[in-house]
Amino acid sequence: MGPHPAVAAIRLAVRRVLHDVIAEHAEQNERAGHAPHPELAPAGGGSRLGTLPARPDTPLVLVACSGGADSMALASALAFEARKLPVRAGGVTVDHGLQDGSDTRAAEVAARLAAMGLGPVEAVAVHVGREGGPEAAARDARYTALDAAAEHHGAAAVLLGHTRDDQAETVLLGLARGSGIRSLSGMAAASGPAGRYRRPFLQLDRQTARTACLAQSLPVWDDPHNIDPAYTRSRLRHEGLPALEKALGKGVVEALARTAQLSRDDADALDTWAAAADRDVRDDAGRLECAKLYELPPAVRRRVLRRAAIEAGSPAGSLFARHIEEVDRLVTGWRGQQAINLPGRVEALRQGGRLVIRQS
Repeated sequence: MGPHPAVAAIRLAVRRVLHDVIAEHAEQNERAGHAPHPELAPAGGGSRLGTLPARPDTPLVLVACSGGADSMALASALAFEARKLPVRAGGVTVDHGLQDGSDTRAAEVAARLAAMGLGPVEAVAVHVGREGGPEAAARDARYTALDAAAEHHGAAAVLLGHTRDDQAETVLLGLARGSGIRSLSGMAAASGPAGRYRRPFLQLDRQTARTACLAQSLPVWDDPHNIDPAYTRSRLRHEGLPALEKALGKGVVEALARTAQLSRDDADALDTWAAAADRDVRDDAGRLECAKLYELPPAVRRRVLRRAAIEAGSPAGSLFARHIEEVDRLVTGWRGQQAINLPGRVEALRQGGRLVIRQS
């Protein structure tokens, strides 16, 4: 008798990501001239991914685990699949220090990961600031810690337990901010430096992960912040989405996740177009020419302007649509305006038919 359907679903999702990581690692080794793992290159060619002994040159994959149902299901699937593949599997849990006893809870999660056979395993304590609000500050601190852990251990990938429900929430939050098509594209299946962060569960719902934990008798910690109405995402999860489903019927989450993928495809295409256009709208000195910018479609032009602002030192996370709209008016509605101040002490101004974006 096979595993519970929910368990089979999470394992399949993780297996697919691990195959991707292994293939990418082999390609990197080939480019670097390193000999492949002998079990990956049988005499007949191709690859064989059976039960293999871990070697130091096999890729390390870490799971970011909070102890919640999504990440515990992810950790269990990684531990199971890694035993059959040429990959090492470890785990990281982040103690945000926002609740009493969080250090004890982080130690317990680390112990559970180690008991699954994962290694290396570590619990990392972080300081959460205030910039951008509590949710954004906690997220920034968490990703900084995960980046550091990945660099320290030389991890090829870090698995995150975001589900289709999380994706739907992210799309709605982007819609509420009015931040454009990139925000509507939600979370990517792979993101971060060299695609470090992988999200195997974006096509699975939250209930599948929880059911998989129940089927395997995995202990789960439910973060009280997830039901605290003080947090925007919590209100959306427990009030906003249920209200939408009541008004529009079932299937809202699936539709929002589908919207995310369609929006991502469109945004990626526009970004590619903008990257090519960026070269064509500059003069011999590399300055942006307003006349050439004006001829571009607005969606492409604003992407060129955003790229230029970020290259000048404006933080991407603080650069909003309203900032780019003001810079865009220097091109499309020039009336002798003064310089536009952007985050990161960057200014944009028009001089002699050229758009100058620089540190102020």
